Amino acid sequence: MGKQLIYSVYFILPILLLWGAKPAKKGEWNDGLSLSQTKAFQGFLAICIMLHHIGQKTCASWLFPKSRIIPGLEFFVPIGYILVSFFMFFNGYGAYKSFHTKKNYLNGFVKKRVLPVVLSLYSTTVIFFIARLLVGEKIDGQGAFFYLTSIKLCNPYTWYVIVLPFFYLAFYFAFRFIKKDGFAVAATTAFVVAYILLGTSIDHNDFLIRGEWWWNCVHMFPVGMIFAKYENKIIPHLKKYYLIYAIVAVAALYPLYLYSVYAQDAFSYYGENFFAPDKVMRRRLTLLSQVFVTMDFVLASLLLGMKVKIGNRFLKFMGTITLEFYLIHGLFVELCDHTFDGGVPSPFHIKNVFLYVLVVFALGVPSAILLKKFHGLILGTGSKKKKQKELKKAS
Repeated sequence: MGKQLIYSVYFILPILLLWGAKPAKKGEWNDGLSLSQTKAFQGFLAICIMLHHIGQKTCASWLFPKSRIIPGLEFFVPIGYILVSFFMFFNGYGAYKSFHTKKNYLNGFVKKRVLPVVLSLYSTTVIFFIARLLVGEKIDGQGAFFYLTSIKLCNPYTWYVIVLPFFYLAFYFAFRFIKKDGFAVAATTAFVVAYILLGTSIDHNDFLIRGEWWWNCVHMFPVGMIFAKYENKIIPHLKKYYLIYAIVAVAALYPLYLYSVYAQDAFSYYGENFFAPDKVMRRRLTLLSQVFVTMDFVLASLLLGMKVKIGNRFLKFMGTITLEFYLIHGLFVELCDHTFDGGVPSPFHIKNVFLYVLVVFALGVPSAILLKKFHGLILGTGSKKKKQKELKKAS
């Protein structure tokens, strides 16, 4: 019976998402792009990402020996990039909207946008480095250098905060030095595309850009910018043909996902394992299938958000610690797994998956709160009172 408890997450999650939700009346629209709504949904997705990471440790097909596999979270194992695509979309959307709505937005941009992300990377890197030493991992001088510089990920869940500052910097330089808005958007888009082309040309490895998860959803950053640029035309169009778009977007999501699974089997991100001469093309064809499914996921989410306002105290709270929770919960995922990031045995292995989830969440939330407070003290923002009321658009 204890093993079956994990399936309760499939009932708990819809309750968490829809508790307090308010459908819009006929002929009325909810602002699906409001800061409160997008933050609440990101808080929900952060929990799903936690389940994705735990699923990879408990029931992924690649686990060995097979006796380690404990069913329950299979649904979450392959969809991590789909979940993160929503974050990437709003990183791009928010940067563009803020540039056009906030006076002198680029002044202090690096401090406001880039530095907090970099600080998050290295603070959790140090925490993970200490944890690795405490659990008994043997680290020589070179290994310490690789870990502490994040050339090799000490915190294995930090690829997102490594690539995001580069996208923000590309945005900053483009909009600082290119006067025409369309050209600035194109320049930022070109940078992200160049990163994807570079990523697809690199074999799987133990260092930077080590696998497809480093780039298979980052295209949503420029998509978010482009959406923001043409929002005044897109939103009225979506409202005019809402029912058609909503039905198609929701109905297409699963078939597109199945096609992405087929593409991974047919073309493979791992073509180098078979010494395929066309391995780069194989990766890009596989990536194309995931471009379709991530774009449809975000579109479907936005369309549903136009008619249903989500948000309750729990999701609003989670939305305030999303980045910190994303980065620190993995510490407890590793401590409660069989091995700590594939190395030495983990000290607190938990066999019951439901208990595993509860422990990671129960420790991850207060740790994220402390981490946020620490970052606030370092950046000088911890003592400031919140002056802004809910913004009309995400930023």
